Amino acid sequence: MHGLITQLAPTGFANPRVDFHALAPELILVVTVVVLVLLDSIKLERARAYMPAVINIGLLAALVPLITLAADGTQRAMFGGSYVVDSMALMLKALFIVSAYVVVLLSTNYMAEGDYWESEYYILLASSVLGMVVMASSRDLVGIFVALELLSIPAYMLAAWRKGDEKSNEAGLKYYLMGVFASAVLLYGMSLVYGVGRSTRLSDAAINIDKLGDKGVPVVTLALLFTIIGFAFKVSAVPFHTWAPDTYEGAPTPVTAYLAVASKAAGFVALINVVFFCFAVRPDIVQPLFFVLSAATMTVGNLIALRQTNVVRMLAYSGIAQAGFILAPFVVVDGARQQALSAIVVYLVIYAAMTLGAFGVVIAVARTTGSAEIDSMGGLFNRMPGLTVAMTVFLASLIGIPPLGGWYAKFGVFSAILGAKSGLGLVLAVIMALNTVVAAYYYLRVAKTMWFDPVPDGARTKLPVPTSLSAAIVISVVATILFGVLPGLLTNLSDFAPIALGR
Repeated sequence: MHGLITQLAPTGFANPRVDFHALAPELILVVTVVVLVLLDSIKLERARAYMPAVINIGLLAALVPLITLAADGTQRAMFGGSYVVDSMALMLKALFIVSAYVVVLLSTNYMAEGDYWESEYYILLASSVLGMVVMASSRDLVGIFVALELLSIPAYMLAAWRKGDEKSNEAGLKYYLMGVFASAVLLYGMSLVYGVGRSTRLSDAAINIDKLGDKGVPVVTLALLFTIIGFAFKVSAVPFHTWAPDTYEGAPTPVTAYLAVASKAAGFVALINVVFFCFAVRPDIVQPLFFVLSAATMTVGNLIALRQTNVVRMLAYSGIAQAGFILAPFVVVDGARQQALSAIVVYLVIYAAMTLGAFGVVIAVARTTGSAEIDSMGGLFNRMPGLTVAMTVFLASLIGIPPLGGWYAKFGVFSAILGAKSGLGLVLAVIMALNTVVAAYYYLRVAKTMWFDPVPDGARTKLPVPTSLSAAIVISVVATILFGVLPGLLTNLSDFAPIALGR
């Protein structure tokens, strides 16, 4: 076990006091937020009209140092190892930034046509993305909590952005109340981790937790339990998922896409940091908890999704079920750790592509029909064949049909849990297979409605799809297909596990 702790310690890093190259993405996002605030303060409509372009320029600019850091290949740690910029962090930061870029494309016409407040929207969105980027590098309890609140607080306001809509108000209120409760539970769990680990830095806490041995099992279990509960709210895992469907339905659809993809991914990143870098030394405690959480999440999410008649609510419960799949590799934290970590991150990347695209199609269809009900998509192929094909690609990928990206994501998870040769892993693989079959039913039901059902009365009018919205859908389609046809792209990018685990 001592060997594992040595592996978890961030060794072999360049360790300058402040590495501005490594912090460049965060600094660019800070500058972007400041520029957006200044544009808003001008109080001119012409200035505000440039805000979507400004945030997208800022997001693209933040990608540049990520590319140079990846090309450099040097793994960097700052602040005594509390902030680490390694290959895993770079990949996750790129995921958050690109996802936010697509969300801005989804938002541009939606916000303008809905006569919503636009300037503050983009300021809050950029601030939340900054919190996600910080989360990817945090290896300290304080840093993780601050980053989590920085990404969550703007999201509470974004969920209630349609201030004149009762459902949007309800969405924001539920998300806020549940989020604050989750933060309180999480903070209590972190205080217990600090108490038993005697350090806020995860690698140091892991060493001290391992030294406790069997006598520390009760308090370590309690610390992990409360910490997992706090994060479970963030990733909408069962039984802490009840806020998600109502929030997703009531929030503006681009915000729903953001919450379902980027915000959820950030919650999983926090879980990765805490579990893999701190609690991996106690697999006897980690494995049973995550087995129950994963199995319950995917099963409950899929069963309730079967009954949904609204596409957004169906995608909400689908996202809950997908979270169960992403939780599965945590069960083998003591076995194929490298493979498990890679499977989680690859799944997050592919899930982001197909889910953002699906919400993009929902936005485009709702502009025509004024409804997000599944029945409103009847005969969509006769009206919008391009959108129908795109949505079919996303649905097939969510099922896991080759050669789309979803199959590779699920293949990676199955390989990780079966490769560990764990009894719990084998049982979970069977549960995952059964849930995949259940999910195929409600995904294919939507596809059947689009291709074969008659067009509903009053839904024959076709509105042109805005350029920005079309671009977001095209980007998602290309990524979904590319990651499935050429999975080596992600395999090479996700070759971070030996570095991330300090090997």
